[in-house]
Amino acid sequence: MLLLLAVPGLVYFLVFHYGALFGNVLAFMNYIPFLGIQGSEWVGLAHFERMFADPEFWNAVTNTLFIALLQLVFFFPAPLALALLLHSIVGDTVRKFVQSVVYLPHFLSWVIVLALFQQMLGGAGVVNGWLSDLGAGGISIIGNPDAYGPLVVAQLVWKECGWATIIFLAALSQVDEQQYEAAAIDGAGWGRRLWHVTLPAIRPVIVLLLVLRLGEFLSIGFEQFFLQRQSVGPETGEVLETFVYFTAFAGGDFGYAAAVGLFKGVIGIVLIYTANKVAHRLGEQGVYKA
Repeated sequence: MLLLLAVPGLVYFLVFHYGALFGNVLAFMNYIPFLGIQGSEWVGLAHFERMFADPEFWNAVTNTLFIALLQLVFFFPAPLALALLLHSIVGDTVRKFVQSVVYLPHFLSWVIVLALFQQMLGGAGVVNGWLSDLGAGGISIIGNPDAYGPLVVAQLVWKECGWATIIFLAALSQVDEQQYEAAAIDGAGWGRRLWHVTLPAIRPVIVLLLVLRLGEFLSIGFEQFFLQRQSVGPETGEVLETFVYFTAFAGGDFGYAAAVGLFKGVIGIVLIYTANKVAHRLGEQGVYKA
């Protein structure tokens, strides 16, 4: 029965992930949808040569790397910190209530989330309204290219931080309570119990999630950036996902877009393989054993 329940998920991955790999052949063709794969011209590595000489591509890479680094530094540890805080709440009723509140933003679409941020931080938003009432000048956050990177990370933290705590909370629930009691008897305070008991116990989970995150380092999202791209302009708001979309569907250059997507996938494979090797050197299992 359990194997039968797993069939829909297996079919999904076979069709939309493994089956879609055959579409990478478009990266080596001047693909025209009306002619199909068999009727389109084979161009070999021409798209990759064009890609490495394209300043717009490198602009998208630079923006993606900058935002990915911000996400890694500020978003990745945020769910862990929140999970530790929730785990420290003694009352079950209070903990469940707080968990329900922090989970809620995950179920909101990016359209709603960005509308809320616009109402708060936009030119006619609540923050500028308060500043005007106090006699201070307004601040420009929404649509400001200099604030774009921190802004999109703040949006991601607000929307997904609570949902991302689920795995950390599951790991924390497996920590032996007797270790806390023994550490407390030995005079260890909250900080030492955290450093010597909690973090070592959940380190395998932290390493696993870090390896997986590095594998998706260049996949920072699409909808969030697609909806805000025009507000700051392509020079600041263009990332690899939006670059592929506009190249393929707005420009009709499907072969070149496929080449960029293939490049991003290869970099992801290299990153996850390297991070997994580092995890093995640190004594952790990582994603897989090899």
